[in-house]
Amino acid sequence: MTTTNNNMHKAHRGTIHYGDATVLRHDRYPGGQYVLRLEAPACARAATPGSFVHLQCAATIPMRRPLSILGAHPVEGWIEVLYKVVGQGLQALSAIEQGASLSLLGPIGQGFRPDPARPVALLIGGSVGIPPLMFLAHSLARQPGGEPWSPLAFFGSELAFPFDTRAAQLAVGGLPPDATGTLTRMEELGVPCRLASLAGLPGCHEGYVTALAGAWIRNQPAAARDRMMIYACGPTPMLRAVQQLAATQSIPSQLCLEEFMACAVGGCAGCVVPIRVDGERQMKRVCVDGPVFDGSSVIGFA
Repeated sequence: MTTTNNNMHKAHRGTIHYGDATVLRHDRYPGGQYVLRLEAPACARAATPGSFVHLQCAATIPMRRPLSILGAHPVEGWIEVLYKVVGQGLQALSAIEQGASLSLLGPIGQGFRPDPARPVALLIGGSVGIPPLMFLAHSLARQPGGEPWSPLAFFGSELAFPFDTRAAQLAVGGLPPDATGTLTRMEELGVPCRLASLAGLPGCHEGYVTALAGAWIRNQPAAARDRMMIYACGPTPMLRAVQQLAATQSIPSQLCLEEFMACAVGGCAGCVVPIRVDGERQMKRVCVDGPVFDGSSVIGFA
């Protein structure tokens, strides 16, 4: 993959790479969900949790699709994305086979900003908003230098999770008794995780993921909230609920927004959302000013 931004003056383009990426794996899961692994060395080296790629779906479809990065391996030179088939573009992408080549632009955007002063990282993800939080969990769990991170994840889905699940072994107190399942990937990282769903999925709390996270928070000592930060990504109703939860519990949050976009590099301004900056309403581009914003600054949910 080659860099195209050597002469560009925009700081946010300093790590965006453009080139062809080879499909290494393309795994299908129930509910029209797919995990795609792409050989993209430059992108893998620059990717951070919360960043995304703008991916070609097929040679006959000119519009790319923005997809959050699920994980990256800088040494082996690959990235993974998770997507759910919605619309013509992702339907075409689902037919791509191993060995094929796709045009890729990325990584793009401002990702999550972990705060060492708040080492208890509460990760709240819904549906296809789960990938950047799994990337963040991996980053925090494998953080060099012995940083005292304590990530805890709450994930929700109305479709079967596109990852192996199992009965949780890592203990998490203060939760409803039906919250017994976890994702195997998270357990193997040493990150406690609990699941929620309204679809009756095994091991999942019957309810919204924000309610599950809220139940845990309310069972913690008030002083413990000074050490917490919420990181979230998912559908707008879920993010709105996270914003309200964070406000009522006086916990800062970072929200990864999802918006339709055309260019994904800040030129078209088609993905702008209202954000409060120094007390004033400003329009910010989700692609390059975000997609991660301070939760209290987002006013587009009103």
